[in-house]
Amino acid sequence: MKLWGGRFEKETDERAAEFLHSFRFDIRLAEQDLRGSIAHARMLGRQGIIGEEESARLVEGLERIREEVRSGDPRFDPTSEDIHSAVETRLREIVGEVAGKLHTARSRNDQVVTDLRLWLREQGEETARAIRALQSALVGQAERHVETVLPGFTHLQPAQPVVLAHHLLAYFWMLERDHGRLRDALERMNLSPLGSGAMAGTGFPIDREFTAQELGFAAPTPNSMDAVADRDFVVEYMAFAALCVVHLSRLAQEITMWAAPQFGFVTLDDAYSTGSSIMPQKKNPDVAELTRGKTGRVIGHLTGTLAVLKGLPLTYNSDLQEDKEALFDTVDTLKLALHVFEGMVRTATFNRERMAAAAGRGFTTATDVADDLARRGVPFRQAHEIVGRMVAHCEQNNKALEDLTSGELREFWPDFPEEYRLNTPLESAASRNSYGGTAPERVREQLEAARRKL
Repeated sequence: MKLWGGRFEKETDERAAEFLHSFRFDIRLAEQDLRGSIAHARMLGRQGIIGEEESARLVEGLERIREEVRSGDPRFDPTSEDIHSAVETRLREIVGEVAGKLHTARSRNDQVVTDLRLWLREQGEETARAIRALQSALVGQAERHVETVLPGFTHLQPAQPVVLAHHLLAYFWMLERDHGRLRDALERMNLSPLGSGAMAGTGFPIDREFTAQELGFAAPTPNSMDAVADRDFVVEYMAFAALCVVHLSRLAQEITMWAAPQFGFVTLDDAYSTGSSIMPQKKNPDVAELTRGKTGRVIGHLTGTLAVLKGLPLTYNSDLQEDKEALFDTVDTLKLALHVFEGMVRTATFNRERMAAAAGRGFTTATDVADDLARRGVPFRQAHEIVGRMVAHCEQNNKALEDLTSGELREFWPDFPEEYRLNTPLESAASRNSYGGTAPERVREQLEAARRKL
């Protein structure tokens, strides 16, 4: 059954119909379409637009269809144009011709955007919980590694020692910003477009406040044209998702490097690793690697949707049908990535000894020496140059800074004390005790703040 066609004399070309139909993917909106239709049917009877008995029959039929959907046995016509026509066709089979009254004072234009807002609002809440779960896994690992030292990097070169908890909490705060962006987007999408009609509203005495309340929206949308044309809420979720998965991809890159034998910083649980079909020794961090790959897909969905919207005049255009597959895949990809990352992080084993050994290589405490000279009255730029020459000397003679004798040290600055001792990597990290720094005492403060967020 088509929801249109009275003015047409020919059937739609078979290939054109296949191209136009969206039922194969918008069936995912069945639950939301039924929720919106039940609220609309109740409102029609309450307002006297249709009879109360007719309204009750429509609601009863729609609830029966909802039970079929929830039981996993939806009885929709697979040739339906979209989920809306599928629901109405099935409703007609159950309640008869009164099903035709369901569409009074409603258009597919406001119907589909209502469905999509309802669906994305639910998915957004699930995504928010998945972010919190991953944050919790990061906090759990950080609590065990407040004094586990490793090299921090800039330009992928050893820079300064940090503690592992500080490093992991950096991703906690990235995800905290992601969580905030999602919550902001969920608040903005929580308006009901139902009752906007095709684009101009309706002449029937509908009650949009009632349907908004029935569906759990904060209020109706204020402008009918904007309501049916708006996909900002889709773009906002996609933009949040793109940045969130970029954060996961950055963590994925570090885990991939750390899991390599050349680093040996982390061992991933077998449940989150794969092997090679030809090399029996391999244990590959495929969860992390594939997340890096899927990040490009999520970013692509965002840019593709923006490209669809950029030239659309008000109000509804069929181009907007392209939002769903991109959005569905974005939501599915991000949620799954968050779930597997939570498990991968929670079950990972970090190698304290390998990290500590690496923290002592690459002259990571050189800045400590320059800072110490500055505290002794040497201008920092001069101190920087002195320590730079010390490092060059060590590189030429295959030495570490701590290998330099008192005599050698005084060749670079004559006032080095006789028993001068460099910081160990952990002492170096502990000295960075400014607010937000890597000192264990500061990291414990971070952990407490993170726990409060959770």
